[in-house]
Amino acid sequence: MPMLAIAILPLGACSVANKKTDKNQEVKKEAVLPTDREKIVQPVSAVYTSAELANGVVKGDWAIEKVNGKDAVGEKSPFLKFVPEEKRVYGNNGCNIINGSYQYNPADSTLTFGTMASTMMACGMEGITDYEINQALGEVRYYTCNLSGDDFYLTLYDSERKPVMELMHQNFQFLNGTWAVKEISGQPVDVPDMKLVIDVDEGKLHGNTGCNIINGTLETDMDAANSISFQGIAMTRMACPDPNYETQLIVAIEEATKAKQLQGNKAALLNSDNKTVLLLERTSDK
Repeated sequence: MPMLAIAILPLGACSVANKKTDKNQEVKKEAVLPTDREKIVQPVSAVYTSAELANGVVKGDWAIEKVNGKDAVGEKSPFLKFVPEEKRVYGNNGCNIINGSYQYNPADSTLTFGTMASTMMACGMEGITDYEINQALGEVRYYTCNLSGDDFYLTLYDSERKPVMELMHQNFQFLNGTWAVKEISGQPVDVPDMKLVIDVDEGKLHGNTGCNIINGTLETDMDAANSISFQGIAMTRMACPDPNYETQLIVAIEEATKAKQLQGNKAALLNSDNKTVLLLERTSDK
């Protein structure tokens, strides 16, 4: 993950915009499918399984929920991303980007962070400050994982086993890849060419309505479990024969606020009322 204007800090110490006259021509230029769609694959290791939870594995994206018993609210949503293969942790402390090393041992539930690097932006005093998060990370010595409902939680403790930080697991990686649209707002859809291609790491959406090409961006939100939104949807303007579900598809994409992994290589995109607006099925088609 890239880092800007970094400094080394001991943790315990401190829409498509365009002004061209031919609007439709510009949209056609923007809305193109990538040529490397086949490279967007589901990284199996990114899915946090119950077995890994039971074995004390610490990996993936975690939203920081509480620090020393207080809700962790900053200028930005604070989070940590654990990458076991690198023995590195990346994240945001509510204001600045941070990264550094970490090590843990499931046998005795120990976990510690090394000296962290951080950007040096000036931070306001909103909610939990960046200093409080940095200090809490520096005090961490132990951890526990637990499952509550459908959500995984990670609790970090100091040397006296006092909780200093609580985190909620975020699993966006299961969305990576190519999806066939099977239902829109509960209505079955049988349009073989209607597909969505999602690249979580790049924050991009590409696809086909069955007639026109679309693209946009994917935004993830650490404030709630698997909270997402799609922004800046652009589309080519070819005339489409009936029946087509183009308008319904675009509305459903724009209404989506949460993603949920389902059995059978399926996923659901839900709206703010927790109703399924898109039922997707993974496909190997490009």
